[in-house]
Amino acid sequence: MSSRAPLWLFAVAACVELVGVALDERAIQWASKPLLAPLLLWYLWSRRDIVATGLAFAFAGDVALLVPGQVWFLLGMACFLGTQLCFLVAFRRSGRPSTAVLVAAAILWAGLNALLWSRLGPLRVPILAYSLALTAMAAWATAVSARVAAGAVLFLLSDLLIGVGAAGMDFAGRDLVVMSTYAAALALIATGWAARRSGAGATAGSAAPPVPHPPR
Repeated sequence: MSSRAPLWLFAVAACVELVGVALDERAIQWASKPLLAPLLLWYLWSRRDIVATGLAFAFAGDVALLVPGQVWFLLGMACFLGTQLCFLVAFRRSGRPSTAVLVAAAILWAGLNALLWSRLGPLRVPILAYSLALTAMAAWATAVSARVAAGAVLFLLSDLLIGVGAAGMDFAGRDLVVMSTYAAALALIATGWAARRSGAGATAGSAAPPVPHPPR
């Protein structure tokens, strides 16, 4: 099977999921959303590392967030905290973001939490902690590649809109935007990371000197 087959299947699953969200059909969402992260995990199978572990956490979080209730919401957030920490650890190995990016990320994190703080109730502290890991992940993604950084920004936007909903500030089409940005984020991060790893491997291989063979 083609190495890109998981990506085509991911695109199909994402489209089905968006239809399920648009129609508010829970059965369709249950059939499609839990496939997203595993399909990308399949795509990264030959490059198993901590980013793949992050996708496994994302799968668990997707399933938890399909179940209504605050307990399941917190469980899903805990799973996605695992995702963000895995991504952050991986991205930190690629370099350090610029000081301007770190400052902007800190201002964004503090400003958004201050804006939503009075509306979040008992979710304040969990969201404060989760959003810190999420924002740090997005900042360090800029040191990996433009594609991974774009995916991280979309992940940040998707989760920000979830936070807006948790704060009681809903708007028409929010769930559809949340899901579309999330699916795009996962795809960009996974494919960007695979490209980065493949490029690094090729560079390392080309730079390695030939090994001399002893005379017979």
